[in-house]
Amino acid sequence: MGFPGTWMTESESVVYRVVPKCACSTIGQIMFYSDHGTFFDGDIHDSTAGLHKWAQEQSQRLIEANVAAHKSYAFTCVRNPYTRILSSFFDKICGIQRNGKRYRGNLVPLLIQKYGIEVGDPENGFEFDQIKSFRRFLLFARDTIRWRKPMEPDIHWSAMSGHIGTFISSGGRYDNIVFTEKFNDGMQSVLDNIETKQAVILKDIPKFNESEGHGPKRAHPVEDYFDDLSMHLMWEIYHKDFQLFRYDFDNPANKMPVGEIDLNEVHVKLAN
Repeated sequence: MGFPGTWMTESESVVYRVVPKCACSTIGQIMFYSDHGTFFDGDIHDSTAGLHKWAQEQSQRLIEANVAAHKSYAFTCVRNPYTRILSSFFDKICGIQRNGKRYRGNLVPLLIQKYGIEVGDPENGFEFDQIKSFRRFLLFARDTIRWRKPMEPDIHWSAMSGHIGTFISSGGRYDNIVFTEKFNDGMQSVLDNIETKQAVILKDIPKFNESEGHGPKRAHPVEDYFDDLSMHLMWEIYHKDFQLFRYDFDNPANKMPVGEIDLNEVHVKLAN
């Protein structure tokens, strides 16, 4: 299986398992900067040099050797499942992507036809019933994850535990799992454990958000999007994420983790 979604600095100072919608653009740029003293010009997901990625064939052997021997500090980053799925909806379903088109071509028309979702458009200021459409999208996300219909689940809304678990089941071990909600503290704890070629001052690092500004803004508090049925679906899809990464399932209004992550428990439960 290898190590899909794994990035490593060219200096091999640190290894990172990407989890979509969990500050991955900012983390990738910090890694790039820590080697080169400059940020990648563009979306870090588009880089093909300056950062080792499993998706680049020439990087695979180096990543595999490093992770198998646990030569470098390895980490990942998680986010509250309620805010993560909302972010996926507003970015990938409602938003216009960097190429000026809708995400995945025929995905949005499929959702409009099969699930009755509305997404609005830039011409009308993205006016639509966000709560009703989001809840229908959540039903679609559940169908893709549970039954792989009408399509395979997308990386942006498949469970964090699934992404994080591939690294473990292939023989990797994490030294740290950072909370998006406590990003600077978590990222500083990573930097404190590695040696970088360039000094990284976190307070001076901008937030890189490739999804910002090309879709509608969330019009309501997080908790308004989740009624009893929505919360039932969230538990069905993401119960492992809530349990392992210590997020508050009972209160969608509380985005902060309610405890510390037990790394040993994560490794045991996601090893298979």
